[in-house]
Amino acid sequence: MGFATLDLVTHVELRHLAAMAAIAEEGSFGRAAARLGYTQSTVSQQIAALERTVGGPVFDRPGGPKPVRLTPLGSVILTHGRELLAKAEALADAVDRFKAGDGRIDIGTFQSVSNVILPSVVRRLRDEHPGCDIRLSEEEPEQPQIGDLDLLFYDGRIDGDVEHLKLLDDPYLLVAGRGTFPEGPVPLERLDGAPMVAWPLTCDQPLMEQAVARSGARPQIVFRTAVNDTVLSMVRAGLGSAVLPWLAIRGADVPSDDRLRVHELRPSLPPREIYLHWRAGRTHSPLASRAIEIAAEVAAELAPPPASA
Repeated sequence: MGFATLDLVTHVELRHLAAMAAIAEEGSFGRAAARLGYTQSTVSQQIAALERTVGGPVFDRPGGPKPVRLTPLGSVILTHGRELLAKAEALADAVDRFKAGDGRIDIGTFQSVSNVILPSVVRRLRDEHPGCDIRLSEEEPEQPQIGDLDLLFYDGRIDGDVEHLKLLDDPYLLVAGRGTFPEGPVPLERLDGAPMVAWPLTCDQPLMEQAVARSGARPQIVFRTAVNDTVLSMVRAGLGSAVLPWLAIRGADVPSDDRLRVHELRPSLPPREIYLHWRAGRTHSPLASRAIEIAAEVAAELAPPPASA
């Protein structure tokens, strides 16, 4: 594209192209002016400005009752002008939809949040903005990166140039088969040597196990898996008990399972902390801003978790 072409594109105004399209469709300057809400002289001035820009006439004006007709140059201008008008209309519509919250949002998550917090966030976002595009990705890396995500849920603070909002404290509880322990709180010392099913040593799991060890208890880990349902299936099968955060227990609806019992631990372990992160200094889209608000509201409705199970 040469400089002359760039100069032409720069100086052609969309309102002039819109006037040209209206005249071509109506067959007269007067009817086009009435359709656009302008005076006829205004429309004539717009076409005169367009013709100066493109360097030639775009309409033949026979006068009298005969309709105006496009010149060969006018046909070329109108063909491409309609494409520009359509793209401008699409751009305006996209901006309006973005401002209304109907854009796209990419959210990183993990099991407990996916099961308990995100369903409410997604449902409310879609109710408020039916046209929004929500993309979710679930993983629990040892060193999470926000990357291209708009928002990232994680059980702890992450490194990097990010901002965060703490959503809630997520206390650890003991899940055991019925009859494994007496009803009520279980002293941590009772876990010493006890068979346990556990998550892999990622995220907050190492900190939790270190806290158990500091209490003097050293459970026997008989199986590790990152899948909550598998942990609980093995507890039901009698392979061992499990120390899990409250959100994981709530998400799996453990209290309604008559084969399992949920116990407090004495003394209690430091809770897992659930955070929502985003890139520092980034201007949020209306959709991302609303997602943060909803996540905080949902977490507030959940917290504080019950002191006893």
